[in-house]
Amino acid sequence: MELFLFPAEKQYTYLSALSGGEKRRLQLLTILFRNPNFLILDEPTNDLDLPTLAVLENFLAEYQGCVMIVSHDRYFMDRLVDHLLVFEGDGVVRDYPGNYTQYRIEQAREEKVKETAASTPAPQPDKKEEADKQKKRKLSYKEQRELEQLDKELPILETEKQNLTEKMSSEGNYEALQKMADRINEIENLLAEKEMRWLELSELAGE
Repeated sequence: MELFLFPAEKQYTYLSALSGGEKRRLQLLTILFRNPNFLILDEPTNDLDLPTLAVLENFLAEYQGCVMIVSHDRYFMDRLVDHLLVFEGDGVVRDYPGNYTQYRIEQAREEKVKETAASTPAPQPDKKEEADKQKKRKLSYKEQRELEQLDKELPILETEKQNLTEKMSSEGNYEALQKMADRINEIENLLAEKEMRWLELSELAGE
């Protein structure tokens, strides 16, 4: 009960007195308490408040069974998923080992290669080296510094988010929980912005 943010003084509260978020957390607890070996989660981040979501993430991070997740929340997936089924259209389903961000980076690289191959005529043998140099777009000094800064900032933000998520699972004070939830939301917005910029610069750099 305490793992799911129900401290001792709360454990004898009538169900009718629980908040909506607490009722969802209790419902989740009753399901996970049965120790299932296979869970199917359909857009779980849509219906759960941040404290409950933090508890669920911590539980699933240590879960030994199989979890199938359908979600638009890339951060939730990146923390928990190690395997993707990518529906590419026309009945094609790609089996990809890795998380969502890794897939997006590889997808961007593949698209870049296809675009280059489709739009660039094959250079003459004696001019190939010169043509390759012209095709490459080097980062400016400012862009290179920005990319290096993003490489440092992204792990720091991810670590802060993970630490806050772990703290929320053991924090019983509502005001403190709300502050941590607000900060997590702020971090997620920053990560979305910075990861997209990192991806753009990485593609330009040919990494």
